[in-house]
Parts: sequence; C-alpha cells; structure tokens
Amino acid sequence: MIEVKIGTRDVEREREREREREREREERERERERERERERERERGRGRERESVRARERERERERERERERERERERERERERERERERERESERETRTHIHPFFSRR
Repeated sequence: MIEVKIGTRDVEREREREREREREREERERERERERERERERERGRGRERESVRARERERERERERERERERERERERERERERERERERESERETRTHIHPFFSRR
C-alpha cells in the first residue's frame, strides 16, 4: 500500500516535471518566434533604410548630373559669347577695311 502511494506520488511528480518541461519548451519556442519576428522587423527596417539610402544616393546623383548639365550649358553660353565677340571683331575689321579702302581710292 505504501509503495503504491509512493509510486503514485512518483508518477505525479514525474507528470508535474513533464508538464514543467513542456511549458519551458513552449516558452523557448515562443521566445524563438519572437526573436525571429524581431529579426524580420530589423531586416525590413534595414531594407527600408537601404532603400532610402539608395534613394538619397540616386537623388544626389541626379542633382550632380543636373549641375554638370548646367555647367555644360554655361560653358556653351560662354563659347557662344566668345564667338559673337570674334564675329564683332571680324565685322569691325571688315568695316574698317571697307572704310579705309574707299578713302584710299578717293585719293
């Protein structure tokens, strides 16, 4: 009779230990799942961060390209201005020559 009770208590203690191990296993699994979820969140965050970094880099590159284009346009404008200046000088020389020439021919 006593052995049965001890045996019953042993069975109860064993069942209790098994339930405790099961709770611990479930808790570890929930913790692993929470950790996986946090990792997914970090990855999504890094993905958004990487995307925003790439977007900012693309925007900076577009701005640099616009600046290069403005600089090329300014250079073309300076070249056109130099060409107009050369043309004015040539025109002035032609006028001078045409004015000088009749003067000499009248003498």
